[in-house]
Amino acid sequence: MMANLYLMRSRSDELNTIISTNLLKNYSKIYKNIAIYCPVIYIHRVPVLQGWLEEFNINQTVKSAYGFTFREAMEEFSKDPHNFFNVILEEYEELKRKYDFVLVNSFCEFGILDGFDLSIKLAKNLNTPIAAIINDEDKLIAQKYFDHALDGRNYVLINENFNFEEVQKLKEYDFITPHRFKYELIKQSVKNKKTVVLPESNDERILKAAEILLKSKVVDLILLGDEEKIKQDATRLSLDLSAMQIMNPLNSEYNQEFTSILYEARKSKGMSLEEARKLVQDKTYFGTLLIHTGKADAMVSGASTTTAETIRPALQLIKTKEGISSVSGIFFMGLEDQVLAFADCAVNPSPSAEQLATSAYVSAMTAKSFGLEPRIALLSYSSGDSGKGESVDLVKEALKIAKEKYPELNIDGPMQFDCAYDPKTAAKKMPNSKIAGHANVYIFPDLNAANICYKAVQRTANALAIGPILQGLKKPVNDLSRGCLVDDIVDTVILSAIQAQ
Repeated sequence: MMANLYLMRSRSDELNTIISTNLLKNYSKIYKNIAIYCPVIYIHRVPVLQGWLEEFNINQTVKSAYGFTFREAMEEFSKDPHNFFNVILEEYEELKRKYDFVLVNSFCEFGILDGFDLSIKLAKNLNTPIAAIINDEDKLIAQKYFDHALDGRNYVLINENFNFEEVQKLKEYDFITPHRFKYELIKQSVKNKKTVVLPESNDERILKAAEILLKSKVVDLILLGDEEKIKQDATRLSLDLSAMQIMNPLNSEYNQEFTSILYEARKSKGMSLEEARKLVQDKTYFGTLLIHTGKADAMVSGASTTTAETIRPALQLIKTKEGISSVSGIFFMGLEDQVLAFADCAVNPSPSAEQLATSAYVSAMTAKSFGLEPRIALLSYSSGDSGKGESVDLVKEALKIAKEKYPELNIDGPMQFDCAYDPKTAAKKMPNSKIAGHANVYIFPDLNAANICYKAVQRTANALAIGPILQGLKKPVNDLSRGCLVDDIVDTVILSAIQAQ
């Protein structure tokens, strides 16, 4: 049975109150333990909220029944719209955890913001089905709008004489918005806390991200560098890193142990003991050895170093998983109401058919570990059998290898991006494919295409790009872009911690 409802308000306060009261009467007969939540509320409507809590004997404080007052919402939305949605999502999920049913009430028109669009966006983030209070003369326009905005998912349009049975039939939504995706990641990370190494303490972005992560308590961190300098930088930046574990690779108690391990691993390749001793003092090698020896679970680097500098020690020491011959990189792309995975956006410039097949397999495993049910499209400039040429043949060969080696994969190709993404296009180009039009994991034919596409989507569609996440290693080592933002570092650390689980 549905455990929540998003009531979209009309312009009439009186009508909103009548319908809200009737809904609460009906739901209080079905559920013993119900709650109310108003994401944003006009301050003069708080007494009405208080009245409902008393009338229906709802065991809930007034403050827990709303997220922001109107003025607070305007300030927060203009300052940090991401946090605006995150606060609402976290507060709602806390109520959902405690109560049998939550009535979400859009008690505010959101002022200068577009209230209709914002309410739908909130409902998608909360996955609460919508009951919208709509006048009869506006119903036709509203239906067209909701059909498009909700992509065919259920909703009802109601007035004062609504049919409660119709409302009861509504089913919860299954949107994966960027905010929902990140919320679930944090929840997953907290369940089994891991230790992540950050080697680049010389970068202010790393220090700022470290403070955010420490406050959120989602991971434990080890910062590499000179302790005095780190403390001075933290003071200068007004950061609290007092709970941070700091190790200095120049004089660590582990240096002798790590020198021996590195020398034994690389002496057959010509490395001398003295070379091993020097390399152990390199932050990236030291961090990799912390993971290799189980003293940490994952490492995130690359804010001020190259991808090669991050990956090389990992390939030498941690190595790839059994049966996996190459490392690849995946991005999670957060669109308005779904999350897609793009690979390989980071490592292999011109992958072979074998590497494409491997990338498809490890990308599917990664997607699954982060809550996506993988439907994999091998991309090309043509769909199905329509194109010919060396690059198309490469993708066809990759599909053949993937199906032979990994028969459990839901995979198809070659296909163009529009065919993989859009059901209407897929119906024309590849009508017999179960993947076409429904793909959520996209394997690009080379690094050029993958890198260009992820950045184009990120910039033009204002999509959230989380990654790259390196795949195929026995233990997680992840590479940041040198142009990364603080939020990118936070996201990558959390993803790395989940990989380590």
